[in-house]
Amino acid sequence: MTRFLELDTVRYAYPGRSDVMLDVVQGVSLHIAPGAFHCLIGRSGCGKTTLLKLAAGLLQPQAGVIALQGVPVTGPNPDMGFVFQAPTLLDWLTVLDNVLLPIALHGKVETAQHQQAIELLQKLGLNGLQSRYPQQLSGGQQSRVAIARALITAPPILFMDEPFASLDAITRSELQQDFLTLCQSQGTSVLFITHDIAEAVYLADHVSVMQSGTICHQLAIDLPHPREPALRYTADFNACCAELRLAMDGSL
Repeated sequence: MTRFLELDTVRYAYPGRSDVMLDVVQGVSLHIAPGAFHCLIGRSGCGKTTLLKLAAGLLQPQAGVIALQGVPVTGPNPDMGFVFQAPTLLDWLTVLDNVLLPIALHGKVETAQHQQAIELLQKLGLNGLQSRYPQQLSGGQQSRVAIARALITAPPILFMDEPFASLDAITRSELQQDFLTLCQSQGTSVLFITHDIAEAVYLADHVSVMQSGTICHQLAIDLPHPREPALRYTADFNACCAELRLAMDGSL
């Protein structure tokens, strides 16, 4: 497998209350191929968000190596996009200006980039909403704007920390579909954190289960692309979900 994002025996610890270092990530190795969609699942406190921050250069490991396209990761860089639980849109900017913010921060926004942003919004189901402000949008619409903003610079990889967790089930399902289609069309690699096993199986090419700072189980999701909603009700889909649930429960 060609390695795009590499984490090799990565360790990280936060200072404990009594100055004892508590290992949150314990010697984790993880390799993600170009264009792959990789999900991390696990119970709260297992270390998955810390691992994502390490992979993205938001934290630096105490041991191990992290590299993106063969270059050591020492901090966030323009090849990375980020989407977190809260959309973190700027209330005083329109939808279009929020999407274009990563470009505007580094210089003048060109006409072609305006058009690119509008096309991204259309692909994410926000056609005609570019002049609205965040407070005029639903939660699902705000999440779509945040995804468009992360994708506007066409980063090779996206880091996502439970971006759909606060959405209702129908909106979440629709957004999963639109987002997956868009990532596949752009060849974007994704490292995605979720508590939702079914979401992980539907989106991912590969799922890793974390437990107590380590990856305890990995599963390649050998389900057809493009993913269609009916896939969620098949025996193969349910078998993947069942295996991952057993892994989370420590039964494998």
